[in-house]
Amino acid sequence: MPKLTDDEVTSLFDEPGHLARIATVDDDGMPRVVPLWFIVRERQLLFTPRQPAIIWRNLLRDPRVGISIDEEAHPWRKVTVQGAVEVVHEPGADDVWRDLYRDIARRYVPVGAADEYVVGTDDQPRALCAVDLDADTTRVTTWRMPRRGEDIRGVWHQRYYAPGTRWSDT
Repeated sequence: MPKLTDDEVTSLFDEPGHLARIATVDDDGMPRVVPLWFIVRERQLLFTPRQPAIIWRNLLRDPRVGISIDEEAHPWRKVTVQGAVEVVHEPGADDVWRDLYRDIARRYVPVGAADEYVVGTDDQPRALCAVDLDADTTRVTTWRMPRRGEDIRGVWHQRYYAPGTRWSDT
């Protein structure tokens, strides 16, 4: 399966509208996946859980996350991230980073509506959380479907082919 180039990853992260599906583990051990708005700045994937949200409580207990960002159209670019969350700002410090939150909102809704949304929800404390994409402990995996003219046999990693079949190595 073709991996994304650094430019393709940056392009996917910069395009408006893609959601980050962020996985945490509830206190009973059940996995939880929440789709959230995000932005990448200086190789930090930033997102903003609200204070009463279960995901916020999960992150306080265990900062490890799995994140999936993908697109719905060909070539179906995909990025997964496994890493640890750093709390950049605790809930209640929203005024310090409200302009960044406005930038995040503008990735998903038109400018005027984004500004109204930010102002209309500014009484709801949010945390600003980051996953450092370049940290030694962060794993970033990327792939996409082959484009026209590329070998279709590259669509899956070898581990997904049953041994002895036409495209397996064994």
